[in-house]
Amino acid sequence: MEKQQLPNSTLILVFGIISIVTCCCYGIIGLPLGIIALVLANKATALYATDPELYTGFQNVKTGKILAIIGIVLNGIYLIYAIWLFSTYGLDGIQSMQEELLKEFNTGMGE
Repeated sequence: MEKQQLPNSTLILVFGIISIVTCCCYGIIGLPLGIIALVLANKATALYATDPELYTGFQNVKTGKILAIIGIVLNGIYLIYAIWLFSTYGLDGIQSMQEELLKEFNTGMGE
């Protein structure tokens, strides 16, 4: 019997990568993608465990699962940091900090 590709194995890998890349988007994009990749990876792992000789692409699932876990952790940390930042300084405080940084950057560039 011919081996078939595990369902969603490439999608799991792509979602895991995107969840890490988008970790600086306040967790809004990366956290759901990481969770979806983790759920799909668990389903694919259970399917693979029933008959390993029947499927290929398990390496993508394992790699995607690891990347999804890393992405979830990074997005969670950044989300907690963003919540702390907004609750501590508020929107006006954050905007004034950004303006000060921008002024320092512009003076350092020779303007």
